[in-house]
Amino acid sequence: MKAIVIKPKNDNEYKFISNLLRKLGVGSSSLSLEEIEDIGLSRLMKGIDKQKKASRAEIMKKLSS
Repeated sequence: MKAIVIKPKNDNEYKFISNLLRKLGVGSSSLSLEEIEDIGLSRLMKGIDKQKKASRAEIMKKLSS
């Protein structure tokens, strides 16, 4: 099943949407800003080419710059 993420503009809009979903009997949960960022990072990581490998020298060069 798919999910929908809705980011309200303000606290009043958040309360309105939360109440509406509750009245409709639709399950919902709140996410913190950190959790939203984690989801974004996860989506980026899934798109990375995992076949390419970096050498230790390349990694150390990037870390030192």
